[in-house]
Amino acid sequence: MIIKSKIVRDTALLTAMQLFLDSAALLLNVFITKQLGASAIGILSLTGSFLGIAGILSNGNAFLCISRLVSEEFGKTGGDPEGILGYGIRLCLLLSAATSAAVFFLAEPISLRFFSGTGMIAALRFMPVALVTGSVSACFKGYFNACRRAAVTAACDITGFAVKSAVIVIMTGLSNNVTEETVCGILVGSIIACNSSSLLLLVIAYLMLRQRQNGRCSLSFREYTGYCLPIMGGSILTAVLSSTNDALIPVCLRQYGDSAGEALSKFGIFEAIVLPTLFFPSVILCSMSGIIISETARARAAKKQIRIRYFTKRIKAWTLMFSVFSAAFLMRFGGAIGEILGGGELAGRMITIIAPVVPFIYMEIVLEALIKGLGLQSFSSGNYFMEYVIRIAAVLILIPRIGFYGIVVSYYASNIFGNCSRFIKVTRVTGARMVLCGTLVFPVILAYITMFAGEMFFMLTDASESSPFNMLFYGLIWGGAYFSTFSALGKVKLFDKCGVDNFGDCSQQNVSGIL
Repeated sequence: MIIKSKIVRDTALLTAMQLFLDSAALLLNVFITKQLGASAIGILSLTGSFLGIAGILSNGNAFLCISRLVSEEFGKTGGDPEGILGYGIRLCLLLSAATSAAVFFLAEPISLRFFSGTGMIAALRFMPVALVTGSVSACFKGYFNACRRAAVTAACDITGFAVKSAVIVIMTGLSNNVTEETVCGILVGSIIACNSSSLLLLVIAYLMLRQRQNGRCSLSFREYTGYCLPIMGGSILTAVLSSTNDALIPVCLRQYGDSAGEALSKFGIFEAIVLPTLFFPSVILCSMSGIIISETARARAAKKQIRIRYFTKRIKAWTLMFSVFSAAFLMRFGGAIGEILGGGELAGRMITIIAPVVPFIYMEIVLEALIKGLGLQSFSSGNYFMEYVIRIAAVLILIPRIGFYGIVVSYYASNIFGNCSRFIKVTRVTGARMVLCGTLVFPVILAYITMFAGEMFFMLTDASESSPFNMLFYGLIWGGAYFSTFSALGKVKLFDKCGVDNFGDCSQQNVSGIL
């Protein structure tokens, strides 16, 4: 059967791509841990956090800006989406030049204060290459996302990851004496190779697929910059707070009594094993989020409020249904998953304990996409600020006293507060009201009831619960019973005859009948 809806088709493609990348990333993390040590994952995580800040400063969150504004340009008559892309690249080059110069000349103090050592000095002086190529790549990715060409961004991400992995494996194999400087050089070199290969592929795709528009861009460069500054400011705030939180965790673990190596190792396990496992089922939501931004922005520009309300209600209901099952599965097998992935008893315990907050974490993915598509950037920035204030306060106060469990408390407190706020805001703005008893309580009850279908597998076969194959088979049986029950009750009809593909108008009568 041919999938007619482009949203469904793009989501399926991006989900398959993300599943592959997440699986490969877990394997790459296991390789790095075994070959370079658990502390290398900690360094990689800190490098990613720093690159997140520097990347925002060098591109102003170009993906979001370009994706949203190009989508709105498509929603207007006589617009010029390529003009928006040109503005984005110009602004990114200006920002990248300033940020790259700062990173190059301040490499030594950055290495000493952010990375707690001198090992990153040489690597940081090569990082401007990654910043420039990454910022321009973000512009093209945003453009292709707005153009509904998911295959291009999927191919770009897979190519970049393949190049990055190859560089890490080859350079690790060629290194006889693995020092901290060597690890830093390998990791930064892989990022440079990843961004450069992605940019090359995106430029080739753009030259092959571009379609010149005869219209006139609705924005000037100054107006484009004015739209981007609030988005950039919010992104910088979030990146700074996130990086601060990441940098404080090893420090606070040392205050608890761990050595520097133990602190980095625990932080590495949390970042490389626990978080990727918790987020692994959310790949379909991550794939959908970019599409949600684009489609919501188009509908907003075309003033199709009824369509936005319908779309929002279905997205929220589907996300809660999916995330409740994911949380239940992680609670059931968290311990075994942690052991299988090499994180030991600590990783398994953390996965199991944090799993109940997964529905809140997953809701953030789609709610933030809706918020950005609706242009509610000020609310997003303020909400993220409060969320990270709570998280950082918990890290500073609790980790020195109760150790690793302080991270658990910080995740619970920040995610519950932040995502309840997002849920209320989106519901009020779109008018997509939802009965929590039917969309949250019912999935919890159904997950518990249908779990017995999977338990019968272990009871009848006496199979090992620590086997990945048996866990997968259990999940298929359990998931089949869970999702088929929802389908039978008509609860999961996300895309239907109401024109999601062209985001057309829906009559109030038609929408009411479907909902």
